Amino acid sequence: MLVSILTVAFNSAGSIARTVESVLAQTYAPIEYIIVDGSSSDDTVKIAQSFQDKFNAAPGKTLRIISEPDRGMYDALNKGAFLANGEIVGQINADDWYEIDAVEKMVQHYRQDLFDCAWGNILIHKPSGNMVKRARIGKWWSTAGFCHPAMFTRREVLLANPYACHNMYDDWDFITRLYTSGAKLGAYNDLIAHYTFGGMSTQKNWAQVKKRIGMKYAVYRKYGLSWLHFPECVAIESAKYLLG
Repeated sequence: MLVSILTVAFNSAGSIARTVESVLAQTYAPIEYIIVDGSSSDDTVKIAQSFQDKFNAAPGKTLRIISEPDRGMYDALNKGAFLANGEIVGQINADDWYEIDAVEKMVQHYRQDLFDCAWGNILIHKPSGNMVKRARIGKWWSTAGFCHPAMFTRREVLLANPYACHNMYDDWDFITRLYTSGAKLGAYNDLIAHYTFGGMSTQKNWAQVKKRIGMKYAVYRKYGLSWLHFPECVAIESAKYLLG
């Protein structure tokens, strides 16, 4: 079964090699790896291209690199989904990386459960100390158990539910849309990916915290979920600010 992996990148020269190496090292094959670059002005594309011969020599692994302007991360992921040929698709950002057996584990879960979308645990790397974020789906729908870097989705589901390209919480909009529509979701207690703490969703000032609370809460309300999610949004975003 072919698995596609997508990485979106923009001026990621300092980190993309580690991401690419983690895909190349996967114990599973066949893997189709697609890097969608947003016309970086640094050496991102050059570094990615330096791995082409290694992928050509790796049985069952291919590398394709696209570099052209886009409208941001989620537009690039939508583009990658249309280019993908795999039955399931993983998405790993250019600052993050996979465990060596990540794809193998998620394929095993897919073959057993035939999920529409599922994810495993991630190890969050941050200056104040690393922590594991556990994958889970509870009776109370919450971002607390969602791990986008460890997410794998059936290609048909991605194509039928493209990212909205509204803001940094498009991934939460995507998975909440699937949840409320009755899609078959899965959360597995396996370490799948490593996540580098930082970026838009962790910018440290109160103005950004309040903005993120509003955007996240808007997703809950968009899909008809309870107003009681508002204090949850406040608690989670405040914790990011205070403990990051």
